[in-house]
Amino acid sequence: MNERSPDHSRDNSRTLRQTSTRPEQLIWSALRSRRPGGLKFRRQHSIGPFVTDFVCLELKLVVELDGGYHDYVYEADKERQEFLEAEGYHVARFSNEDVLRELEAVVEGIRQVAVKLRKLTE
Repeated sequence: MNERSPDHSRDNSRTLRQTSTRPEQLIWSALRSRRPGGLKFRRQHSIGPFVTDFVCLELKLVVELDGGYHDYVYEADKERQEFLEAEGYHVARFSNEDVLRELEAVVEGIRQVAVKLRKLTE
């Protein structure tokens, strides 16, 4: 089975959901219960060869949380973001530190991006 197979992505998504970080758990709780902008989000959802942290398929909005290790994987993140944008997705990035310190501000930021994207699609 190659890295890009649907079965591999599905298994990888399942594993990532089971081993989510504290910031991912906090954002998921907020997105799931508050549904900013009335939107439905999925977590650890595969898009092509990549697994996104969170995605609203309706608006093609991807929310990515970046930990300290992202400083070391800049090129891979850049390639991933370019792929997602080429597929028509908007990528909103937030740091794990922001989620831990200012959860409400991050959720509001996601809501604001969603509102702007919704206006563009109307």
